[in-house]
Amino acid sequence: MKKLVLAIAFIGMGSFAMAQTTPQDKQAKRAEFQQKREQKEQEHLAQMQKDLNLSQAQVAQIRELHANKKAEMKAEFDKNKDDRQAKMEQMKAKRAQMDSDMKKILSPEQYDKWQADRKAKMEQRKGMMKDRKMMKKQMNTAAPAAN
Repeated sequence: MKKLVLAIAFIGMGSFAMAQTTPQDKQAKRAEFQQKREQKEQEHLAQMQKDLNLSQAQVAQIRELHANKKAEMKAEFDKNKDDRQAKMEQMKAKRAQMDSDMKKILSPEQYDKWQADRKAKMEQRKGMMKDRKMMKKQMNTAAPAAN
């Protein structure tokens, strides 16, 4: 029982420490990401120009094509935003209903243990997703070296 309480306390402290990002941090990261993405697009276009021996007119047309495609994707994303929000709210409501039903069925001790197990599994899934993301990054950075 003490181990369980300690484990929950450490998980809680860890998630609290991770949640300390500010809106300014998010804006700075977003700006940095956009800058990197634009730089990669420029590098990719320059590489295409070199590899395919493109004229300046072709480069301009490709740049315009990419801009149009990006605008289409953004419009599609914005169009589906309301649907995603509604689905998220629906999932939250279902989760809350499940939680209240479990609270009625289980004893207080069982309910606390069930919640702790559920949180531990969620943390484990987050860790696995983070590991998968790191593996993708490693694979992406290793791929150019092989070329």
